[in-house]
Amino acid sequence: MFLPSSCFLGNHVETLPTSREQQQEDHRAKRSHHCPHCEEIFPILSKLKRHLQIHTGGNLNPCTDCGKSFTTSTKLKVHQRTHTGERPYTCSDCGASFSQLGHLQIHQRIHTGEKPYSCSECEKYFTTSTKLKVHQRTHTGEKPYSCSDCIKCFTTSTKLKDHQRVHTGEKPYFCSDCGASFSQLGNLQIHQRIHTGEKPFSCSDCGKYFTTSTKLNVHQRTHTGEKPYSCSDCGKSFNQLGHLITHERKHRGEKPYSCSNCVKCFTTSNELKVHQRTHTGEKPYSCSHCGKSFSRLYTLNTHELHQRTHTGEKPYSCSDCVKCFTASTDLKVHQRTHTGVKPYSCSDCVKCFTTSFGLKVHQRTHTGEKPYSCSDCGKSFSQLDTLKTHERIHTGVKPYSCSDCMKSFTTSTGLKVHQRTHTGEKPYSCSDCVKCFTTSTELKVNQRKHRRESHLKTHTCIHKGEKPHQFSQTS
Repeated sequence: MFLPSSCFLGNHVETLPTSREQQQEDHRAKRSHHCPHCEEIFPILSKLKRHLQIHTGGNLNPCTDCGKSFTTSTKLKVHQRTHTGERPYTCSDCGASFSQLGHLQIHQRIHTGEKPYSCSECEKYFTTSTKLKVHQRTHTGEKPYSCSDCIKCFTTSTKLKDHQRVHTGEKPYFCSDCGASFSQLGNLQIHQRIHTGEKPFSCSDCGKYFTTSTKLNVHQRTHTGEKPYSCSDCGKSFNQLGHLITHERKHRGEKPYSCSNCVKCFTTSNELKVHQRTHTGEKPYSCSHCGKSFSRLYTLNTHELHQRTHTGEKPYSCSDCVKCFTASTDLKVHQRTHTGVKPYSCSDCVKCFTTSFGLKVHQRTHTGEKPYSCSDCGKSFSQLDTLKTHERIHTGVKPYSCSDCMKSFTTSTGLKVHQRTHTGEKPYSCSDCVKCFTTSTELKVNQRKHRRESHLKTHTCIHKGEKPHQFSQTS
């Protein structure tokens, strides 16, 4: 017994007999309907007829709002919801609404945790076949979407569309709080956290919070010590790519940012911005405890250090001598007094220093640079502290007073020397006569006295006819 099968010849349907084996294969479908244009097979004749409209262009269901045509009335109905805003399918778990049943079913997988599509390469699971397909491109390297302007390629059409805004300058996403515009929705959402204060990403090591997962990842390197970016010139490593790029400019001598006021040049735009505040006097960062203002955020953060001068907090302690410090950097520098490490060396005289600042100040002894000038008398100094001490000559300020006799001094060193008159301390001893002195200056005067006496003895030997070396041996 043979069952008929149908195929189209043009727009005509012919019924053809099939073999017993084919009859068994198509037993469930009863009939197999073949498309003459593309090898598609349909179990129901009505589905084949709808499919044929793709080839013949017979879109019989046009949208009255936008003119688009659809092969079925069902597809038209779904499309019209984009105009009406109708969302008849609601999630029972969270109340989210959708225009299509398929979209609701995919959404519900968020609640059920169902991920029915798995990658055969890495066994990752996905909620939709589309997400799996996009993921598989990370293995195949396929990037089917290319930019016509710069030939860059992308794994998804969405990424291509976002990229093309680089060329068009289009920024369709606006912040309702400050009016800033963005080319990508994700960037707007991240920006809005500035206004909301939201920091959804937390560090499991120290509990700090961050606005983006990228900032969290960078921060975590402070705990792991990871520095994945290395300089090809000197081998120095960095935990951020931006820091490496900035560092490489030192090797090239590149300083692309120049000040319009004084023509000084800088390696980063941030350094320029901070420098320009020396001209404008702007100090945008203020302390909530004492109202003191700062031109740099770093200085305000260091002003945590200043804030600790109010609270007296010193959370960083030295394991060698139990001294405490307000900042971890101060502790690190202090620990070099125990280890003897002096990582900064002078290229002119090979002297070494514990801090880069100490080296910088020292190098002025070679260059003769004295960048700090007194506004009263014009005298110049190589160090800011020396200038401040000097200015007290003009102002008469003596901020250091003796608790024993209330005498005041312009420097802490002056006070310290004076206090020895009360304590009797004489820390400077002479190796020739064992006399002790309160100041190094007094010791030097005494040592000159010995040198003069020694020269006199040597000179006397000449008159006595004695040889000085013999005198020194017998004495």
